[in-house]
Amino acid sequence: MAKVLCVLYEDPEDGYPTSYARDDLPRIEHYPNGQSLPTPQGVDFTPGHLLGSVSGELGLRRFLESQGHTLVVVSDKDGENSAFDRELPDADVVISQPFWPAYLTPERIAAATNLKLAITAGIGSDHVDLDAAIEHNVTVAEVTYCNSISVAEHVTMMILSLVRNYIPSHQRVLDGGWNIADCVARSYDLEGMHVGTVAAGRIGLAVLRRLKPFDVHLHYTDRHRLPQAVEEELNLVFHPSAADMVPACDVVTVNAPLHPETEGLFDDKLLATMKRGSYLINTARAKICDRDAIVRALENGQLAGYAGDVWFPQPAGPDHPWRTMPHHGMTPHISGSSLAAQARYADGTREILESWLAGTPIRPEYLIVDGGKLAGTGAHSYSVAKGAHEIAPS
Repeated sequence: MAKVLCVLYEDPEDGYPTSYARDDLPRIEHYPNGQSLPTPQGVDFTPGHLLGSVSGELGLRRFLESQGHTLVVVSDKDGENSAFDRELPDADVVISQPFWPAYLTPERIAAATNLKLAITAGIGSDHVDLDAAIEHNVTVAEVTYCNSISVAEHVTMMILSLVRNYIPSHQRVLDGGWNIADCVARSYDLEGMHVGTVAAGRIGLAVLRRLKPFDVHLHYTDRHRLPQAVEEELNLVFHPSAADMVPACDVVTVNAPLHPETEGLFDDKLLATMKRGSYLINTARAKICDRDAIVRALENGQLAGYAGDVWFPQPAGPDHPWRTMPHHGMTPHISGSSLAAQARYADGTREILESWLAGTPIRPEYLIVDGGKLAGTGAHSYSVAKGAHEIAPS
Protein backbone atom coordinates (compact mmCIF):
# COMPACT_ATOMS: atom_id res chain seq x y z
CA MET A 1 0.00 0.00 0.00
CA ALA A 2 1.17 3.52 -0.77
CA LYS A 3 1.75 6.49 1.49
CA VAL A 4 0.61 9.70 -0.22
CA LEU A 5 1.98 12.92 1.28
CA CYS A 6 -0.05 15.94 0.26
CA VAL A 7 1.19 19.49 0.96
CA LEU A 8 -1.58 22.10 0.86
CA TYR A 9 -1.96 25.68 2.00
CA GLU A 10 -3.58 26.53 5.31
CA ASP A 11 -7.35 26.90 5.78
CA PRO A 12 -8.86 30.42 5.91
CA GLU A 13 -8.07 32.32 9.09
CA ASP A 14 -11.73 32.21 10.16
CA GLY A 15 -12.08 28.49 9.47
CA TYR A 16 -12.98 26.21 6.60
CA PRO A 17 -16.00 27.59 4.69
CA THR A 18 -19.46 26.24 5.38
CA SER A 19 -21.05 28.32 2.58
CA TYR A 20 -19.89 29.91 -0.66
CA ALA A 21 -20.66 33.02 -2.71
CA ARG A 22 -22.11 30.96 -5.57
CA ASP A 23 -24.05 27.71 -5.72
CA ASP A 24 -22.34 26.15 -8.73
CA LEU A 25 -19.61 26.46 -11.35
CA PRO A 26 -19.99 27.17 -15.07
CA ARG A 27 -19.52 24.03 -17.15
CA ILE A 28 -16.93 23.76 -19.88
CA GLU A 29 -16.78 20.79 -22.24
CA HIS A 30 -13.07 20.81 -23.10
CA TYR A 31 -10.00 23.01 -23.09
CA PRO A 32 -9.49 25.54 -25.93
CA ASN A 33 -7.06 23.28 -27.80
CA GLY A 34 -9.56 20.43 -27.74
CA GLN A 35 -7.83 18.50 -24.94
CA SER A 36 -10.35 16.74 -22.75
CA LEU A 37 -10.88 17.71 -19.14
CA PRO A 38 -9.60 15.37 -16.42
CA THR A 39 -11.48 12.07 -16.41
CA PRO A 40 -11.15 10.42 -12.99
CA GLN A 41 -13.19 7.31 -12.36
CA GLY A 42 -14.85 8.97 -9.39
CA VAL A 43 -15.23 12.30 -7.60
CA ASP A 44 -15.55 12.66 -3.81
CA PHE A 45 -15.95 16.43 -3.52
CA THR A 46 -18.36 19.20 -4.43
CA PRO A 47 -17.09 21.32 -7.35
CA GLY A 48 -16.88 24.92 -6.25
CA HIS A 49 -15.76 24.10 -2.72
CA LEU A 50 -12.33 24.98 -1.33
CA LEU A 51 -10.19 21.95 -2.17
CA GLY A 52 -6.64 23.31 -2.14
CA SER A 53 -6.40 23.93 1.60
CA VAL A 54 -5.63 21.30 4.22
CA SER A 55 -9.26 20.57 5.09
CA GLY A 56 -10.20 20.28 1.41
CA GLU A 57 -7.61 17.50 0.93
CA LEU A 58 -8.13 17.74 -2.86
CA GLY A 59 -11.07 15.41 -2.24
CA LEU A 60 -8.69 12.43 -2.05
CA ARG A 61 -9.10 10.85 1.40
CA ARG A 62 -12.13 8.63 0.79
CA PHE A 63 -10.73 7.32 -2.49
CA LEU A 64 -7.27 6.52 -1.13
CA GLU A 65 -8.30 5.08 2.22
CA SER A 66 -10.98 2.89 0.62
CA GLN A 67 -8.14 1.14 -1.23
CA GLY A 68 -5.99 0.77 1.86
CA HIS A 69 -3.58 3.61 1.10
CA THR A 70 -2.49 6.26 3.59
CA LEU A 71 -3.06 9.98 3.01
CA VAL A 72 -1.09 12.47 5.09
CA VAL A 73 -1.93 16.15 4.59
CA VAL A 74 0.40 18.86 5.91
CA SER A 75 0.85 22.59 5.48
CA ASP A 76 4.11 23.05 7.40
CA LYS A 77 6.72 22.58 4.68
CA ASP A 78 9.71 24.85 5.33
CA GLY A 79 12.35 25.19 7.97
CA GLU A 80 14.20 22.67 10.10
CA ASN A 81 12.13 19.65 11.16
CA SER A 82 9.02 20.71 9.21
CA ALA A 83 6.06 18.34 9.10
CA PHE A 84 6.83 17.78 5.42
CA ASP A 85 10.40 16.70 6.16
CA ARG A 86 9.27 14.41 8.96
CA GLU A 87 6.76 12.62 6.74
CA LEU A 88 8.83 12.54 3.54
CA PRO A 89 11.31 9.67 4.12
CA ASP A 90 8.74 6.87 3.70
CA ALA A 91 6.36 8.61 1.28
CA ASP A 92 5.69 6.89 -2.05
CA VAL A 93 3.90 9.90 -3.57
CA VAL A 94 4.23 13.63 -2.93
CA ILE A 95 1.50 16.02 -4.05
CA SER A 96 2.15 19.75 -3.99
CA GLN A 97 0.73 22.92 -5.52
CA PRO A 98 2.64 25.73 -7.28
CA PHE A 99 0.83 28.14 -4.95
CA TRP A 100 2.23 26.43 -1.83
CA PRO A 101 5.19 24.49 -3.20
CA ALA A 102 6.93 21.72 -1.33
CA TYR A 103 10.44 22.16 -2.70
CA LEU A 104 11.74 18.74 -3.68
CA THR A 105 15.45 19.50 -3.66
CA PRO A 106 18.13 16.94 -4.53
CA GLU A 107 18.71 16.38 -0.80
CA ARG A 108 15.04 15.74 -0.11
CA ILE A 109 14.66 13.43 -3.09
CA ALA A 110 17.75 11.47 -2.01
CA ALA A 111 16.32 11.15 1.51
CA ALA A 112 12.92 9.98 0.26
CA THR A 113 14.03 6.47 -0.60
CA ASN A 114 10.46 5.28 -1.30
CA LEU A 115 9.52 8.21 -3.52
CA LYS A 116 8.24 7.16 -6.93
CA LEU A 117 5.81 9.90 -8.00
CA ALA A 118 5.66 13.69 -7.56
CA ILE A 119 2.39 15.29 -8.64
CA THR A 120 1.86 19.01 -9.15
CA ALA A 121 -1.79 19.82 -8.47
CA GLY A 122 -1.73 22.60 -11.01
CA ILE A 123 0.79 23.66 -13.65
CA GLY A 124 4.49 24.32 -13.15
CA SER A 125 6.79 21.73 -11.63
CA ASP A 126 9.91 23.82 -11.11
CA HIS A 127 9.67 23.27 -7.34
CA VAL A 128 10.85 19.74 -8.15
CA ASP A 129 14.54 19.38 -9.01
CA LEU A 130 14.02 17.61 -12.32
CA ASP A 131 17.66 16.54 -12.58
CA ALA A 132 17.34 14.72 -9.24
CA ALA A 133 14.00 13.24 -10.25
CA ILE A 134 15.61 11.85 -13.40
CA GLU A 135 18.59 10.52 -11.45
CA HIS A 136 16.36 8.75 -8.90
CA ASN A 137 13.76 7.60 -11.44
CA VAL A 138 10.94 9.61 -9.86
CA THR A 139 7.99 10.25 -12.17
CA VAL A 140 6.87 13.90 -12.20
CA ALA A 141 3.41 14.82 -13.46
CA GLU A 142 1.20 17.90 -13.47
CA VAL A 143 -2.40 18.62 -14.45
CA THR A 144 -1.71 20.30 -17.78
CA TYR A 145 -4.15 23.05 -18.85
CA CYS A 146 -6.23 22.79 -15.65
CA ASN A 147 -5.75 26.45 -14.73
CA SER A 148 -4.26 28.02 -17.85
CA ILE A 149 -7.36 30.12 -18.55
CA SER A 150 -7.60 31.08 -14.87
CA VAL A 151 -4.07 32.52 -15.10
CA ALA A 152 -4.76 34.22 -18.43
CA GLU A 153 -7.77 35.99 -16.93
CA HIS A 154 -5.65 37.08 -13.96
CA VAL A 155 -2.97 38.47 -16.28
CA THR A 156 -5.56 40.48 -18.20
CA MET A 157 -6.95 41.85 -14.93
CA MET A 158 -3.47 42.85 -13.74
CA ILE A 159 -2.62 44.62 -17.00
CA LEU A 160 -5.77 46.70 -16.75
CA SER A 161 -5.31 47.39 -13.05
CA LEU A 162 -1.79 48.75 -13.62
CA VAL A 163 -2.46 50.76 -16.77
CA ARG A 164 -5.66 52.30 -15.40
CA ASN A 165 -4.15 52.86 -11.91
CA TYR A 166 -7.05 50.94 -10.37
CA ILE A 167 -5.49 49.77 -7.09
CA PRO A 168 -4.48 53.23 -5.73
CA SER A 169 -7.84 54.63 -6.86
CA HIS A 170 -9.73 51.91 -5.01
CA GLN A 171 -7.56 52.47 -1.94
CA ARG A 172 -8.48 56.15 -2.02
CA VAL A 173 -12.15 55.19 -1.68
CA LEU A 174 -11.35 52.87 1.22
CA ASP A 175 -9.45 55.71 2.88
CA GLY A 176 -12.44 58.06 2.57
CA GLY A 177 -10.88 60.24 -0.12
CA TRP A 178 -12.10 61.53 -3.47
CA ASN A 179 -9.26 63.42 -5.20
CA ILE A 180 -9.79 62.56 -8.86
CA ALA A 181 -6.55 64.17 -10.00
CA ASP A 182 -4.52 61.89 -7.74
CA CYS A 183 -6.30 58.89 -9.27
CA VAL A 184 -5.92 59.78 -12.94
CA ALA A 185 -2.40 61.26 -12.90
CA ARG A 186 -1.05 57.75 -13.62
CA SER A 187 -4.05 56.38 -15.57
CA TYR A 188 -3.78 55.53 -19.28
CA ASP A 189 -5.81 53.73 -21.94
CA LEU A 190 -4.68 50.29 -22.96
CA GLU A 191 -6.02 50.90 -26.47
CA GLY A 192 -3.24 51.38 -29.00
CA MET A 193 -0.48 50.06 -26.76
CA HIS A 194 1.99 47.40 -27.84
CA VAL A 195 1.69 44.32 -25.65
CA GLY A 196 4.04 41.35 -25.80
CA THR A 197 4.22 37.94 -24.15
CA VAL A 198 7.35 36.01 -23.31
CA ALA A 199 6.14 32.54 -24.35
CA ALA A 200 2.93 31.87 -26.24
CA GLY A 201 1.98 28.44 -25.01
CA ARG A 202 -1.35 27.62 -23.40
CA ILE A 203 -1.35 30.64 -21.08
CA GLY A 204 0.47 33.12 -23.30
CA LEU A 205 -1.76 32.45 -26.29
CA ALA A 206 -4.87 32.71 -24.11
CA VAL A 207 -3.64 36.10 -22.90
CA LEU A 208 -3.15 37.27 -26.48
CA ARG A 209 -6.65 36.17 -27.42
CA ARG A 210 -8.15 38.03 -24.46
CA LEU A 211 -6.27 41.21 -25.29
CA LYS A 212 -7.15 41.30 -29.00
CA PRO A 213 -10.56 43.04 -28.46
CA PHE A 214 -8.80 45.93 -26.69
CA ASP A 215 -7.37 47.07 -30.05
CA VAL A 216 -3.76 46.68 -28.99
CA HIS A 217 -0.75 45.69 -31.08
CA LEU A 218 0.26 42.15 -30.10
CA HIS A 219 3.79 40.73 -30.00
CA TYR A 220 5.25 37.43 -28.84
CA THR A 221 8.44 35.46 -28.52
CA ASP A 222 8.64 31.70 -28.08
CA ARG A 223 11.07 28.96 -28.98
CA HIS A 224 8.18 27.28 -30.82
CA ARG A 225 6.69 29.67 -33.36
CA LEU A 226 2.89 29.69 -33.64
CA PRO A 227 1.19 28.54 -36.86
CA GLN A 228 0.88 31.19 -39.52
CA ALA A 229 -2.92 31.02 -39.32
CA VAL A 230 -2.81 32.01 -35.64
CA GLU A 231 -0.35 34.83 -36.30
CA GLU A 232 -2.65 36.17 -39.03
CA GLU A 233 -5.81 35.75 -36.93
CA LEU A 234 -4.40 37.84 -34.07
CA ASN A 235 -2.14 40.04 -36.23
CA LEU A 236 0.87 38.97 -34.17
CA VAL A 237 4.42 40.19 -34.53
CA PHE A 238 6.94 37.42 -33.82
CA HIS A 239 10.31 38.20 -32.24
CA PRO A 240 13.16 35.68 -32.03
CA SER A 241 14.00 36.59 -28.43
CA ALA A 242 12.78 38.53 -25.42
CA ALA A 243 15.68 40.93 -25.91
CA ASP A 244 14.39 41.67 -29.41
CA MET A 245 10.76 42.06 -28.29
CA VAL A 246 10.71 44.12 -25.11
CA PRO A 247 12.00 47.43 -26.59
CA ALA A 248 8.94 47.49 -28.84
CA CYS A 249 6.38 47.00 -26.07
CA ASP A 250 4.50 49.17 -23.61
CA VAL A 251 3.35 46.11 -21.66
CA VAL A 252 5.18 42.80 -21.29
CA THR A 253 3.68 39.70 -19.70
CA VAL A 254 5.80 36.70 -18.73
CA ASN A 255 4.17 33.32 -19.35
CA ALA A 256 7.21 31.04 -19.65
CA PRO A 257 8.19 28.09 -17.48
CA LEU A 258 11.19 28.46 -15.21
CA HIS A 259 14.23 26.66 -16.60
CA PRO A 260 17.89 27.54 -16.98
CA GLU A 261 17.28 29.68 -20.06
CA THR A 262 14.63 31.87 -18.37
CA GLU A 263 16.02 32.13 -14.84
CA GLY A 264 17.08 35.74 -14.20
CA LEU A 265 15.97 36.83 -17.68
CA PHE A 266 14.61 40.21 -16.59
CA ASP A 267 17.72 41.72 -15.05
CA ASP A 268 18.99 45.30 -15.00
CA LYS A 269 20.33 44.96 -18.53
CA LEU A 270 17.08 43.75 -20.11
CA LEU A 271 14.89 46.14 -18.10
CA ALA A 272 17.01 49.05 -19.32
CA THR A 273 16.05 48.24 -22.91
CA MET A 274 12.33 48.55 -22.23
CA LYS A 275 10.46 51.78 -22.93
CA ARG A 276 10.54 54.14 -19.97
CA GLY A 277 7.23 53.77 -18.17
CA SER A 278 6.54 50.23 -19.35
CA TYR A 279 4.52 47.71 -17.38
CA LEU A 280 5.70 44.20 -16.53
CA ILE A 281 3.39 41.39 -15.42
CA ASN A 282 4.80 38.09 -14.18
CA THR A 283 2.48 35.27 -13.18
CA ALA A 284 4.96 32.64 -14.37
CA ARG A 285 7.76 32.24 -11.83
CA ALA A 286 9.43 34.89 -9.69
CA LYS A 287 12.98 33.76 -10.48
CA ILE A 288 12.49 34.76 -14.13
CA CYS A 289 12.83 38.34 -12.84
CA ASP A 290 15.74 39.61 -10.78
CA ARG A 291 14.13 40.61 -7.49
CA ASP A 292 16.23 43.68 -6.76
CA ALA A 293 16.38 44.83 -10.38
CA ILE A 294 12.56 45.04 -10.40
CA VAL A 295 12.62 47.21 -7.28
CA ARG A 296 15.24 49.53 -8.81
CA ALA A 297 13.28 49.85 -12.08
CA LEU A 298 10.13 50.87 -10.23
CA GLU A 299 11.98 53.32 -8.01
CA ASN A 300 13.75 55.06 -10.91
CA GLY A 301 10.71 55.11 -13.21
CA GLN A 302 11.99 52.71 -15.84
CA LEU A 303 8.93 50.61 -15.01
CA ALA A 304 5.60 52.35 -14.40
CA GLY A 305 4.23 49.23 -12.75
CA TYR A 306 4.91 45.60 -11.89
CA ALA A 307 2.29 43.02 -11.02
CA GLY A 308 2.26 39.31 -10.45
CA ASP A 309 1.45 36.61 -7.97
CA VAL A 310 4.68 34.60 -7.99
CA TRP A 311 7.36 35.05 -5.32
CA PHE A 312 10.53 33.29 -4.31
CA PRO A 313 10.46 31.54 -1.99
CA GLN A 314 6.79 30.92 -1.35
CA PRO A 315 5.36 32.05 0.96
CA ALA A 316 7.31 35.29 0.86
CA GLY A 317 8.67 36.66 4.13
CA PRO A 318 7.12 39.80 5.62
CA ASP A 319 10.24 41.79 4.72
CA HIS A 320 10.28 40.76 1.04
CA PRO A 321 10.98 44.00 -0.91
CA TRP A 322 8.18 43.32 -3.40
CA ARG A 323 5.66 43.92 -0.62
CA THR A 324 6.65 47.58 -0.27
CA MET A 325 8.10 48.62 -3.65
CA PRO A 326 6.20 51.45 -5.41
CA HIS A 327 3.53 51.02 -8.09
CA HIS A 328 3.07 47.28 -7.71
CA GLY A 329 0.01 45.06 -7.98
CA MET A 330 1.30 41.94 -6.26
CA THR A 331 -0.97 39.29 -4.75
CA PRO A 332 -0.24 35.96 -3.10
CA HIS A 333 0.10 33.12 -5.61
CA ILE A 334 -3.58 32.83 -6.51
CA SER A 335 -3.92 33.29 -10.27
CA GLY A 336 -4.35 29.57 -10.94
CA SER A 337 -6.26 28.66 -7.79
CA SER A 338 -9.79 29.85 -8.46
CA LEU A 339 -12.47 27.49 -7.19
CA ALA A 340 -13.12 26.35 -10.76
CA ALA A 341 -9.42 25.62 -11.29
CA GLN A 342 -9.28 23.74 -7.99
CA ALA A 343 -12.03 21.40 -9.14
CA ARG A 344 -10.12 20.66 -12.34
CA TYR A 345 -6.74 20.09 -10.73
CA ALA A 346 -8.30 17.95 -7.98
CA ASP A 347 -9.88 15.83 -10.72
CA GLY A 348 -6.58 15.64 -12.59
CA THR A 349 -4.62 14.71 -9.48
CA ARG A 350 -7.00 11.84 -8.80
CA GLU A 351 -6.80 10.72 -12.43
CA ILE A 352 -3.00 10.61 -12.22
CA LEU A 353 -3.16 8.66 -8.95
CA GLU A 354 -5.71 6.21 -10.36
CA SER A 355 -3.43 5.47 -13.32
CA TRP A 356 -0.27 5.15 -11.25
CA LEU A 357 -1.84 2.98 -8.56
CA ALA A 358 -3.34 0.69 -11.21
CA GLY A 359 -0.05 0.43 -13.09
CA THR A 360 -1.50 1.96 -16.24
CA PRO A 361 0.12 4.78 -18.25
CA ILE A 362 -0.38 8.35 -17.11
CA ARG A 363 -1.67 10.66 -19.84
CA PRO A 364 1.32 11.92 -21.89
CA GLU A 365 0.12 15.51 -21.59
CA TYR A 366 0.45 15.24 -17.79
CA LEU A 367 3.99 13.87 -17.78
CA ILE A 368 7.09 15.96 -17.07
CA VAL A 369 9.60 13.24 -16.13
CA ASP A 370 9.11 9.51 -16.66
CA GLY A 371 11.45 6.59 -17.09
CA GLY A 372 14.50 8.64 -16.11
CA LYS A 373 14.06 11.37 -18.75
CA LEU A 374 11.91 14.34 -19.72
CA ALA A 375 8.68 13.00 -21.16
CA GLY A 376 5.34 14.09 -22.57
CA THR A 377 4.61 17.75 -21.92
CA GLY A 378 7.92 18.04 -20.08
CA ALA A 379 9.93 17.23 -23.16
CA HIS A 380 8.30 20.21 -24.89
CA SER A 381 8.24 22.76 -22.08
CA TYR A 382 11.10 22.03 -19.68
CA SER A 383 14.88 21.96 -19.63
CA VAL A 384 17.12 20.45 -16.99
CA ALA A 385 20.39 21.65 -15.53
CA LYS A 386 21.92 21.47 -12.10
CA GLY A 387 21.17 24.38 -9.79
CA ALA A 388 17.99 25.77 -11.33
CA HIS A 389 15.76 24.67 -8.47
CA GLU A 390 17.71 25.60 -5.38
CA ILE A 391 15.95 27.40 -2.56
CA ALA A 392 17.09 30.98 -2.07
CA PRO A 393 16.70 33.16 1.02
CA SER A 394 13.65 35.40 1.14
